[in-house]
Amino acid sequence: MKRFIGVLFSMLTCSVTLAQTHTLDHYIELAKSNSPLLKDLRNQVASNQLDSLRLKAGYKPQVNATSAGMFAPIINGYGYSEPILNEHTLNGVVAVSKAIVSKNNLNTQLQGITLQSASVNNVMKISEQDLNKAITNQYITAYGDQEQLNFSKEIVELLRTEEQVFKKLTQNNVYHQSDYLTFLVTLKQQELQLSQARLQYKNDYATLNYLAGVADTTTRDSLADPEIQRAIIPTDYRGSIFFTQYKLDSLKIVNSRQQLNYTYKPKANIFADGGYNSDFMGQAYKNFGTSLGFNVTIPLYDGGQRKLQYKKFSLEEETRENYKAFFSIQYQQQIAQLNQQINENERLLPQINDQIKYSEALIKVDTKLLETGDVKISDLILAINNYLTVRNLKTQTIISKLQLINQLNYWNK
Repeated sequence: MKRFIGVLFSMLTCSVTLAQTHTLDHYIELAKSNSPLLKDLRNQVASNQLDSLRLKAGYKPQVNATSAGMFAPIINGYGYSEPILNEHTLNGVVAVSKAIVSKNNLNTQLQGITLQSASVNNVMKISEQDLNKAITNQYITAYGDQEQLNFSKEIVELLRTEEQVFKKLTQNNVYHQSDYLTFLVTLKQQELQLSQARLQYKNDYATLNYLAGVADTTTRDSLADPEIQRAIIPTDYRGSIFFTQYKLDSLKIVNSRQQLNYTYKPKANIFADGGYNSDFMGQAYKNFGTSLGFNVTIPLYDGGQRKLQYKKFSLEEETRENYKAFFSIQYQQQIAQLNQQINENERLLPQINDQIKYSEALIKVDTKLLETGDVKISDLILAINNYLTVRNLKTQTIISKLQLINQLNYWNK
C-alpha cells in the first residue's frame, strides 16, 4: 500500500516526458506548401506581372501581314458587274500601326495592375494568417488531447498494477470486499476515460493532418509543446494587413476614376503599309506601293454615362468607409476582449495550483491514516479523484489560454 501511494503521488506530481517528433512549425509549413489557395494567389500575382508586360507590348508598333485574292468570272455575259467588283484581284501587304498614348495614361493603366497585384499580395498574407490560425488552433486541441491521453495511460497502468495487490490484501482480510470493489470501479472508470481520450486524440490528430494537407490517419507521432507566446498588438493598427486592404481599395477607386477620364481623351493612331495590290486591269507589275495615314477619335457625347460612373465610384468609396469604420470598432473590441480573457485565465491558474496543493495535502493525510486503519479506501479514492479533477482543470485552462493567445496573435500582422 505504501508503494502504491508513493508511486501514485510521484506520478501525479511529475510531468511525463514524451518523444517529440513534430512541432507546430512543421505543420504550419506543411499547410502552406500544400495550400492550393496560396498557390493560386501566387499565380495571380505572376499573372498580373505578365499583364503589365502585355500592356506595354500592346502600345508598341504592331506589324501584320495580310494577303487576299479573288476571282469573279463572267460567263456568257453573266457575272458580277465589273464596275462594282473587279473580275480578279490580288493583294499582299505588310501593315504597321501604333496607338498614340500619353505617358501619364500608360502609367495610370500600369498603376491599376500594380494595385491589383498589391491587393492579391495582401489577400495572400491574410490567407496565410487564416491558415496559421486554423492549424495552430487544431494543433493546440490535439496537443491537449495528447496530454490528457498520456495522463490517463499512466493512471490506468498504475491502477492495473496495484489492482492485484489490493486483491491479495482483500483475500487476506486486510481490506473488506467492498473496499476492493470500490477500487475496481475506479479502475474501470479510468479505463473508460482512457478509451475516450484515445478516440478523441485520434480524431483531432487526423483533423490536424487533414487541415495540413497530409494524407495520414495514423497517430504514430507525438506533438511537441506549441510554445506560442502572447503577442503585443501595436497601438497604431493602421499598418495592419487587415487595414491595408481598405487603403488599397481606396487607391483602386481613385485609379479607376483616372482611367475613366483617359477614356474621354482624344485617341489617335498612325499606320503605314506597303506591298502589292492589283486588279490586273492594267500594268499589274507596277501595282507595288505603300500608304501612310492616321485616325483620330474625339468623344463628344456619351448620354451621361461618365457622370453615372462617377456616382458609382462615390458609392463604392462610401461603402468602403462604412466597412472600414465598422471593422475598426470590431478590431479594437476584439483585441481588448481577448486580452481580458487571457488575463482571467492567468489569474485562474494560481487558484488551481492552490487547489492542487490542498488535494496533495489531503492525499498525504489519508495515506498516514491508512497505515493505522483510520481511513476508508473510498475516502482515499475520493481524494485521488478530486486531485485528478483539478489536474484536468489545469490542463483545460492552459489549453484555453493557448487558444486565446492564438486568436490574439492572429491580429499581430
